[in-house]
Order: sequence, then C-alpha cells, then structure tokens
Amino acid sequence: MLQTETTYSTTDLANLAIQHLQKTGCEYGEIRLCRYRTQTLMARDRSLTTLSDNISSGYGVRVLLNGAWGFAASNENTPEAVTRTINLAIEIAKGTHLTQQQPVRLAPVEAYRDTYITPIKINPFDIPLTDKTNLLLSLNEKLLGYETQGIKKAFSFLHFSQEDKTFASTEGSHIQQTIYRSHPGFGGMAIASGDAQTRNYERPPLNIGYEHINPDDLFSQVDRVATEAIEKVHAEPAPARDRATLILKPSNLYLTIHESVGHPTELDRVFGYESNFAGTSFATTDQLGTLRYAAPWINFIADRTQCNGRSTVGYDDEGVKSQSWYVVKDGILVDYLTDRETAYRLGRETSNGSSFADSWSSVPMVRIPNLGLEPGEAGGSHTASLEEMIADTKDGYLIDGVGSFSIDQQRRNFQFGGDAFWRVKDGKITGMVKDLTYHSMTTDFWQQVDALGGAEDWEQCGTNICGKGEPIQIAQMTHGCVPVRVQDIQIGRS
Repeated sequence: MLQTETTYSTTDLANLAIQHLQKTGCEYGEIRLCRYRTQTLMARDRSLTTLSDNISSGYGVRVLLNGAWGFAASNENTPEAVTRTINLAIEIAKGTHLTQQQPVRLAPVEAYRDTYITPIKINPFDIPLTDKTNLLLSLNEKLLGYETQGIKKAFSFLHFSQEDKTFASTEGSHIQQTIYRSHPGFGGMAIASGDAQTRNYERPPLNIGYEHINPDDLFSQVDRVATEAIEKVHAEPAPARDRATLILKPSNLYLTIHESVGHPTELDRVFGYESNFAGTSFATTDQLGTLRYAAPWINFIADRTQCNGRSTVGYDDEGVKSQSWYVVKDGILVDYLTDRETAYRLGRETSNGSSFADSWSSVPMVRIPNLGLEPGEAGGSHTASLEEMIADTKDGYLIDGVGSFSIDQQRRNFQFGGDAFWRVKDGKITGMVKDLTYHSMTTDFWQQVDALGGAEDWEQCGTNICGKGEPIQIAQMTHGCVPVRVQDIQIGRS
C-alpha cells in the first residue's frame, strides 16, 4: 500500500509552533506563515518583454530569549521542520545575547484572533493573461501613433500581488490576512535634436482588485502623455541656478513626503538601529513635541486603516491592530513610526503598528505606513485650489510626477526632480521647461509652504518600491496629499 504524504495547514503548523515555543522558556515567540503570489507584465513598443507569475511560501520564527532576538526561517511545511526552525532561532538568540548591550523589551499588545481580507471586486489573478497583454500592447500602439511627431518608444506595465499571512504568538494572537495589490502604468519617450525625454502616467499603486486598472482611464491619458512628451523634448532647459516659487502636484509631492517625513520618523533610524540607505535621522527624540517641522497649517497623519492604501492591513507583522495617528500636528513633531521594541524604549504603552517584513524569510522592521498630508481647512487662509495657486503666483514652476532624488544621511538636505515642469508667469502657465530640480533642507521646505489644497484636491499617490535594510527589504505605502505651493526654493538643472 502506498503511503501518502501528510499535508499540514497553516493553522496546524501555527498551533504546533506556539505549543513548542511555550515550552522553551523564551520571553516571547511568534511565527509568520506566508504565501506570496506576484504577477508582472511589461511591454515595450509592440512586444511583451516581461511575463512573470511567481509564488513563494514559507515561514519565519522569531524568539526573544534573555532580552535578545533570534530569527530563523524555512520553507519546509512539516512539524519536524518547524521544530528545527524554532530551535535554530533559539540558538541564534543565545549567540546574540553574548554581545547584547541592553536587553530588548516589548510594549504590550492585545491578543487578537481575527481575519482580514482586502476588499476587492475583481480578483486580478482571475483575468486571462491574454486580456492583460492586449491591454498593454494596445496602449503602446496608441502611443506609437505619435511616432512621426517624435514618440519613438512606448512602454507599459501591470503589477499584481496577493499576500496570505498567518501570524501566531505566545501572547495568544492568531491572525489570518489576505492582501491584494494592483498597479498599472505606461509612458512614452520623445526624441529630437539629440535629446530624449519621457512622460509617464500611473494609476497609483493601491490595495485593490483588477477594478483599479480601468482601461477607459488609461486610454484617455495617452494623447496627453504623448503630446507632453513631445513638448518636453523641445522645451528650454531649466535655469542652471535660481530661486523660485514651486507649485507641486500630489504626484510629485508624495515622494518628498516619503523621503523627508516618512523615513526621518522611523524610530529605528532615530535610535540608530537602522542606518542603511541614507539612514539615521535629524528628528531625535529630545525634540519630540518641540521641533518645528513645518508651517503651523501643516499636518502629517499616518493611517494603516486608509481605504485602499498601499500599506493598509488589518494588523502589522507583530500582531498590532492597524490604527491612525499624527506624526506632525500643527507643524510640530508629535510622534514616530514604531514597532513594539522601539515603542517600549520611547516609553509608549503600545506600538502604533508600523512593523513589516517583505517575505517569510525576512525579519520584521519599522516601515513607513500610509503617511499623508492632511488637506487645508475649508475656508482657511492658507487653503487654495491648484488653479488659485497658479493664478496667485507671479513667477514660479508647476511640477508633476517624480524623477531623480537624493537626500543625506540625516534626512536634512535633499534634491528632487520631476516628470514634467511648466513655467508660471503672472498667474498663467506659459509653457514647459525640462530637467528641473529643486533643493532644500527638510524643515525649511515644509515651513515655506504657504498654500495647500482642500479636501476635494486630495489624491492617493504612493510607492511600491521603498527599499530599506541590509539585506534589502521592499515595502509599499500610500502618501495621500494635496497640491502645495512653496516659496523661495533653490532650483537647478539636472
């Protein structure tokens, strides 16, 4: 008689792991059992250049023993393998303890037994690949219809993911989550007079189903993208050096928020635990509650409950329930982004749920949640529509989309580009320029914002490629924001 291999569910393995962890003498233990499916399609001109559909599954075990962390991971889904992985994590914690300078302590968390699923209308993995491919090639074909006017390259993409996670801890939590993410976009390159310039359009990366793709919207943007790319390649270069008023659309501003507000307020960077990729921060804890981060009418709020937000989940990767909180209130630094370890060190009673690991084999760390700029108050003296900002600007530039960027190790001094730039003179847009960059210091920049859009101008922009850590981990988050006008900013040419 043939023997069949026993299949264990994630619930079975989670229960086995917790039972074993509770016998080890660890102060704390957890297991995350994960399955990730990612699908990417990319087209260039009239060909599909990338088609990948990958699945990765396994689990990570983390223990706290004598105040020291140990972590180990495996993709073998058997009770024996789970036990081996736990024992390895414990041995690593013992080794870590030998050089530990101060013991790790964790802010308390409530025990939850719950399930969370991203609300979607259409599962993106149910849509045939031929439909997705035809969409991308049709977008490119329409862009290449401008070939005689200068569009020489067209590119488009679709990206989808499904993340299934089961989290269980020795504190009594057992949480199952399924997260869906969708992201489409396209662009064209114009070539003329020895120069090449691109113009792009993306529907922002969000936690949503295939309904986010919206072919009607994508096709309706093609003519504008093509004509702006052609205008851009023929435009005059930006000044080599000047000071100007800037009007930034949400599609540009979100990256400035990400780099100059999000990363500096990750508390592991502030404490010096994490210093890769322009790490550490000027926003030290001795300035909490006193640092003038921005103008008094500026508020930044973190929100992991935001509808469709790219970082929206039910619980973070330490089992902390999603929540929202102010990071900057009335221009003052009032809080950070924390996991349980950094929250305890800060003296907080609980973490605000900013822990995330990008894989079953990755260690959870503090990551930026959805972090956005609140709209201006209705009728407020500093609230204005985009049109009003332009009409009230004597000499400046309007910037859309993202380009190159850099920022220093303390997150003080930065430079950002964009995807499209228009000259504003005497309240009117007078034409495009190209290759513009803007430079400032973080707190100077945010204190020089003199106008921001109202609630009707709020947009969900964000990123799906935020890198942090060594080895690098990739996270994603939404930075909902409104247009702003910033006075007296140094500009230059890229």
